[in-house]
Amino acid sequence: MIVIAADTHKSTHSFSAVDLATGRVLAEKTLGADRAGMLQTLRWAKSLGGEQVWALEDCRHVSSRLERVLIASGERVVRVAPKAMGQARRAERTAGKSDVIDARAVARAVVRDGVDSFPAAFLDDAALEIRLLVDHRADLVAERTRMQSRLRWHLVELDDELEARIPAGSLDRQVWLDRIDRRLKRMDQRARVRIARDELRRIRELTRTASALERELRGLIADYCPDLLDWKGCGTISAATLIGRTAGAQRFPTDGHYARHAGTAPIPASSGRKTRQRLNRGGDRQLNAALHRIAVAQGQHHPAARDYLARKQAEGKSRIEAIRCLKRQLTRTAWQTLKTTTPNMTTINANAPAPALALT
Repeated sequence: MIVIAADTHKSTHSFSAVDLATGRVLAEKTLGADRAGMLQTLRWAKSLGGEQVWALEDCRHVSSRLERVLIASGERVVRVAPKAMGQARRAERTAGKSDVIDARAVARAVVRDGVDSFPAAFLDDAALEIRLLVDHRADLVAERTRMQSRLRWHLVELDDELEARIPAGSLDRQVWLDRIDRRLKRMDQRARVRIARDELRRIRELTRTASALERELRGLIADYCPDLLDWKGCGTISAATLIGRTAGAQRFPTDGHYARHAGTAPIPASSGRKTRQRLNRGGDRQLNAALHRIAVAQGQHHPAARDYLARKQAEGKSRIEAIRCLKRQLTRTAWQTLKTTTPNMTTINANAPAPALALT
């Protein structure tokens, strides 16, 4: 089998073809990322012959178009995390960096760990829609937070007593926004007051847009995987993050593979008579954060989760270690839930809109 690894960029893609059995480099090439370059890439890969698997560094913004073309052309594609590529580069005997060297490092990572160790690329347009919307909402909320911080500093100068009465995290509540608006209207309309009123207006707009997106996401989740909304402690944003960041549970052969992707798989850190696992700092951190929010909420309000945490703490684990165990159990449940409600992988690939670049 030949591993064809790609280091993707906006204008060019660099490829390295490596024999999976021996690790020998068979061919390397840099081609354009436009329509003509995609066609040349597929023709070049066909000329190599043999069974092939494509390995793409998991950089969605620059690799997604190439990924869709390859899957639409019937190619097998796996995603390689940038961290794995970095580990492969450190193991190389030759120093230096270039696009071809980076592509070779992606291939080396697949040769070292095996093709089955990496998640397969999966075209799930519904999950992509949910991910785009939840990421856009997160950007809007982050911008609103910055606007709220700037508004508070202006209020310190304009009316420090009013600012001191505003509870933390309350600048998205209509009652406080109206109160601030009335106070600003009574002031002399100097530059600072006009700026504060403009920031107040933008905070209102961002709040309305974020709320509308959350309602839209809830409807999409109800169509895609309504079981997630029935989970204790799983709100709309957490459910949307699970769907969007999973991007097709079918591409993970076991819940252990999914746990590695989510960063909830325990990492052994034992020595001598001491047996323990340490925190896993890898995986998708947004997916990990969603599972952590669900675990914390269940630990406070769900009787079964409270009993599970109490049992783990009775075994000698700390509270945070018990929560990590609960997150691992939630990861298994999430994988099973999403796998049973997600359409079959081959069905999605066959029905996905085939790019015009697909080579016949």
